[in-house]
Order: sequence, then structure tokens, then C-alpha cells
Amino acid sequence: MSRGRVAVVGGGLAGVTAALRCAELGFEVTLLEARSRLGGATYSFPRGELVVDTGQHVFLRCYTAYLGLLRRLGVADSISMQRRFQVPVLTPDGRASLLRRWNLPAPAHLTPALLGYRLLTLPERMRVARTALALRRLDPDDPELDQISLGDWLRQHGESRRAADALWGLLAVAALNAEPDEASMALATKVFRTGVLDTADSADIAIPQVPLGQLHGEAAYRALLGVGVDVRLRCKARVVRRSGTGFQVPVRENTGDVVLTADSVVIAVPHRAAAALVADLPVPGVAAWAKLSAAPIVNVHVRYDRQVTDLAMAAVLDSPVQWVFDRTTISGASRGQYLAISLSAAQQQVQARTEYLREVFLPALQEVFPRARDAGVLDFFVTREPNATFRQAPGTAAIRPPARTAVPGLVLAGAWTSTGWPDTTEGAVLSGTRAAEVVDLDQRSQRGVEVTA
Repeated sequence: MSRGRVAVVGGGLAGVTAALRCAELGFEVTLLEARSRLGGATYSFPRGELVVDTGQHVFLRCYTAYLGLLRRLGVADSISMQRRFQVPVLTPDGRASLLRRWNLPAPAHLTPALLGYRLLTLPERMRVARTALALRRLDPDDPELDQISLGDWLRQHGESRRAADALWGLLAVAALNAEPDEASMALATKVFRTGVLDTADSADIAIPQVPLGQLHGEAAYRALLGVGVDVRLRCKARVVRRSGTGFQVPVRENTGDVVLTADSVVIAVPHRAAAALVADLPVPGVAAWAKLSAAPIVNVHVRYDRQVTDLAMAAVLDSPVQWVFDRTTISGASRGQYLAISLSAAQQQVQARTEYLREVFLPALQEVFPRARDAGVLDFFVTREPNATFRQAPGTAAIRPPARTAVPGLVLAGAWTSTGWPDTTEGAVLSGTRAAEVVDLDQRSQRGVEVTA
């Protein structure tokens, strides 16, 4: 017997997680997704023979909730996890270094890697080691840390500009989609403590070996149908309204406009869309959600007629290139080599014309990979995500709302909510799980009140 009807608005990772968990708890669940696919911002599209991800997706071993979702979707064997964290770091002038952890207890696992990081001077490396120990003592939930930037904190601890760019920023920009001077120190603390410093293997990098549309969207669709969720694609929720003790959700489908009813509603869409959906409800703090703003990610895609590097991935310093990944096998390319450059905090590049980016990045790749100088370019294109994440700046912790709202039965999910994590797949999955828990607790509470009465 159903424990009640739940409408989940949004088919990204947060919505999928919430819908799966609610169904497993015995609720009758309808998931509404405006697009023709599930997966939210993580999706793929065809380009000739290639299957292209809009953005390169990587995650860490410490993403335990996200890994749990992949297992639940039956696709955990479609990822490749490093046995030990290592990242080649390249420069245009041919200098290179390898960041690699050792099999030692944390935080000693990083000491040899830091001391051997040749892109910093020895005094800079010693300073970085001391700063890392100081950071390990911080509490990411300390509200005072959210009032300053990572850049401010690093300067207070004597870090050089070179160290901020070549090490701290190398990791923070990718994780927070923000430069150190624009990134909340509270979120940076979460990244570095949970992802790097607290556990020896937490930073081991995993990369999907299949396109994201297959890893997330297709797998989620099968899993949701398997537990009886009514998945409605191309179904746009227009607003959420109170109706007695439940809710009405007017939606627009291909067949016309209909009104769905539910006992609980989980709003699992980005913050701007969420604010519009709850505009008719007394939810405190909605106006402040706009202050979360948005930050872009841009991916530059280059396909060569031959192999130009043996590396599966690399970070790049002193270059327009930030991170570069070999997408040849994953995309299904039959010849040549397909590289994807991932650019976080890409405010400048997101508005740039493709022709301009071609003039910038092809020479930049030739500097980093000399074999590219003799290679022909089969294809060059750009994917842009203007709203890839919320702007993870100081002061955002107070804005991010919890799952439970002031309206009984109305629950929020999404990486932008108060998860304690940056805007990541881990935060999205955690938020979906928490949303389902709130729905469950609220329904239990409601039944208890009714029985008592």
C-alpha cells in the first residue's frame, strides 16, 4: 500500500536520488522532467561518429554518496578509479612534475609529493606543507570561514602567489569553479580536508569510461522504472500550489496542460528555477537565493588526425589550458585523438567566439604537446555551461537553504542547497537522499498527529 504521493520536480542527480529513495520507502512517486532525458547538467550529444559530453566529469574516491548512486543504477563498473592519486602537471616551457600520493597514513601521504613538486621552490614547498597542516585543523562548518576567501586565508598564512596558483588554485578552481580570491574558505576547507588531507585515499580520481548520458540518464531511467516511478519526460512544472493538506502542480506536457496532485513535493531544480516554482508559497529566504548567482564552465574540444599525447589527463600551468583529458575511446572515435580542455571559472571564455578560442587554444596545446604541431585538426568545437554551478563565494553558506521548508510537505533538493559540500555530484546526491528522508519523516509525523487526534 502506498504511503502517499510524492511529486519530484527535476530529473538531475538530486531528483533521481530523491525519487528512487522515496519509491523504496513505499511512496507513489512521479518524477517530472522538462527535458527529453534525465541527468540534468550531465549529458551527452552526438557529433558525427562521436558521443560528446557537454563537460568533462571527474570525481574522487571520497564521493561515497555518488558512488552509492552509481552502484544503485548498476553502472559502477563503468568508471575507472585510480589506485593511487596522481596528476601530471605540465607547463609550456617543457617543465613537468607529478603530484602523487604515497601509501602512508594521512597527512604524511602527501609529504613526499609536496617536497618533490618541482614547479615550486623548496621554501614554497615547505610553506605549503605547514599551511596544509594548519588547514587540516579547520572546521568546514565554522561560519567565520565562510566570510573570507581561500585567497585571503592563504595570504594570511604566508603563501606566495605562485603557490596559490600552482598548487592550491590548481585543485580549488576545478573543485569550486572559482578562483581562490572568489572562493569561500569554508567550501575550500571542505574540499581540501575531505578530498585531500583527512584520508590517504580520498583524492584518488575516477573518470567515467562511458558517456554521461549513458552513465546517468539512461541508467537512471531504467532504475526508476524498475521501482515503479512514473517518469514523465518533456513535462514542465509551472508552479507549485497548496491544496488542502497537499499540493497541486500544473504541468505542461506534449498532450496539453494538466494538474497533478501530491501529498509531498520535492523541488530538485537549480535555485533560480526553484524560486519561480515556489513563488506562490510562503517560503522564507527565496529572494536571497538569487544571490547565489551562477558560475560558468567551458569545454574546448579538439580532434586530431593522430595521437599527440600518451597522457589520459593532465593539469597545465602558465597556459590558457587548465585541465586536458583524452576522450578518444570514451567518445567512440575511430581514428586520431580527441582531447577535451576543461575550463572552470570561465567567465572570460563563456562569451568568446569559437574562432577566437581556436586561435588561443590550438597554439596552447602545441606548446604543451609538441606532437600536435605536426598533427591535422579534424574538428574543433566548444561547449558552454553558463550556469554550471552556483557562485561558491564567501557568504553563500547563509543563503543555501535546508531540505525542509516552512511549508509542510514541500522539500528542496539540489547541489545548491545546504549540503556542506560544494556544487558537486556528491552534494547533489546527498541532497536527494536528505530530501527523501524529510518526506519520510514528515509523513510519519503527519500520521502520528492524525492517530493522536
